[in-house]
Amino acid sequence: MKFLAAQLAAITEGGAQKRNLRLLGKFLLLLMSMVVVYSVLFHVIMIAEGQTDHSWITGFYWTLTVMSTLGFGDITFQSDVGRLFSVVVLISGTLFLLVVLPFTFIEFFYAPWLDAQRQRRAPREVPAGTSDHVILTNYDPIALALIDRLKSFGRKYYLLEPDLTRALELFDKGIDVMVGERDDVRTYERMRADTAALVVATADDYMNSNIAFTVREVSETVPIVSFARANESVDVLELAGSSQVLQLTEMLGRSLARRTVAGDVRANVIGHFGDLLIAEAPISGTPMIGRTLADGWLRTATGLTVVGLWERGKFDVPRPEKVLEPTTVLVLAGSDEQLGKFTELTAIYNLPDVPVLILGGGRVGRAAARSLAERDIAYRIVEQDASRVKDPANTIVGNAADLHVLEAAGIRESPTTIVTTSDDATNIYLTIYCRRLRPDMQVISRSNLERNVSTLHRAGADFVMSYAAMGANAVFNLLEQDDIVMIAEGLDVFRGPVPRDLVGRTLKDARVREKTGCSVVALHIGDETIVNPGPDMPMPDSPDAEIIVIGTTESERAFHKRYFPESGSKTKVGRI
Repeated sequence: MKFLAAQLAAITEGGAQKRNLRLLGKFLLLLMSMVVVYSVLFHVIMIAEGQTDHSWITGFYWTLTVMSTLGFGDITFQSDVGRLFSVVVLISGTLFLLVVLPFTFIEFFYAPWLDAQRQRRAPREVPAGTSDHVILTNYDPIALALIDRLKSFGRKYYLLEPDLTRALELFDKGIDVMVGERDDVRTYERMRADTAALVVATADDYMNSNIAFTVREVSETVPIVSFARANESVDVLELAGSSQVLQLTEMLGRSLARRTVAGDVRANVIGHFGDLLIAEAPISGTPMIGRTLADGWLRTATGLTVVGLWERGKFDVPRPEKVLEPTTVLVLAGSDEQLGKFTELTAIYNLPDVPVLILGGGRVGRAAARSLAERDIAYRIVEQDASRVKDPANTIVGNAADLHVLEAAGIRESPTTIVTTSDDATNIYLTIYCRRLRPDMQVISRSNLERNVSTLHRAGADFVMSYAAMGANAVFNLLEQDDIVMIAEGLDVFRGPVPRDLVGRTLKDARVREKTGCSVVALHIGDETIVNPGPDMPMPDSPDAEIIVIGTTESERAFHKRYFPESGSKTKVGRI
């Protein structure tokens, strides 16, 4: 009964539904009036024919059987007047009962009922009292990646979708969606924007400015993160009310450039967590090749901790017996001073001063070029569209899939190629081609969709940076109020309270890395950060002590499952 009442309440909501029900009610009243009139006339004609033994129920029975064309034939008229009356009843019944009634029922009751069901699946208002939720204003790869992260960490979110049909499709995929126009103040009032934790605008620059300006009519304090494609849009988005404007193409280009092995810099800082720095260091051309980490020679010389190894796009936990290969890239954690010692040890092993190739001269490619120029690393851009060339002195116009163009750009000598086009299929094609041409070269590639990251690794890329994942991580870090840095695809630095099972125990005794795949890289106690705590250092028993850990997404889950089983991933308070 409660379900039926809820369904009827949903149907009667709104002026259009009530008007439809009134029309349906009037038609049913007309139909009932016809039945009553026909029943009365049935008695009048029967009495005129001398058939006086029929009750009023018999009259209703005869009327309904004739109008519905059942016509059992057990009650008939004997006169022509009676038969003519039967024909009238039959025709009117066929018209009103079998034709008009079904269409009227569908139009004024069944269709509104279906629409009410659809509205309930894709609501136009979030529940009353909702707070601390994230509002996503556009469904795109960034939003899709961000939704996965929000779900993983138990954060509420609502995706805004103007089209009802599209909203229902998203609802069927398990996404919390709300129907509404992006430029309507009432939409954000119904989404409780004034109590939201964050509003994320990932559409084009014009729509993002409209969204920010509209949301500010509802709340002056809710944080708004907007993405800007053009440099000149940053100021406009800030004036419109955006709390933070992210230029994702610039971030992605610089992240790709940071991973190049060119120049005389051996350790490239790719992230930081307070005083803790995370760096990647290729060992190609150094005496480290062929050695293992068993004797701790690197930690003894520099104080750095090797927290991971990259082998052609595959991240692995460092094992003491692992033999370092020419393609190995060390993931190091330590302080700025410790990285300086590493640079002193490896500076003499310079790589050839040959330009880095950048395939694609769009915004990401140009951002990568600017980052390389700041590090005094030579580069050369290959761009097919002459109208997009912004740096003629360092650009070759031509198709990057043409061997002659690549050879003219220096593919045979370059230590690194960065593939930056906006099409994943093209990036996969170029990655395969470059890897076949130069098996010994470092290949770094951009991916727009997260699902293509593994494909690019199989194609031969040493590193892959996902546009969607970087945008999602940037927003998630702003939500958690942490630094906007992405270590690598699927590699996170996170922090939380020191687990009870580790208090008073040393890392050597606890064997955190062996049990979870994560490495403890720092401790934060009050205002002090201890970078790379020694294996014999006991974990502190202090309410303000935090442990900083690095690991893959899978090992991160294993860490939380082992040390925080009662609360799962909700203990996580930061990530890079």
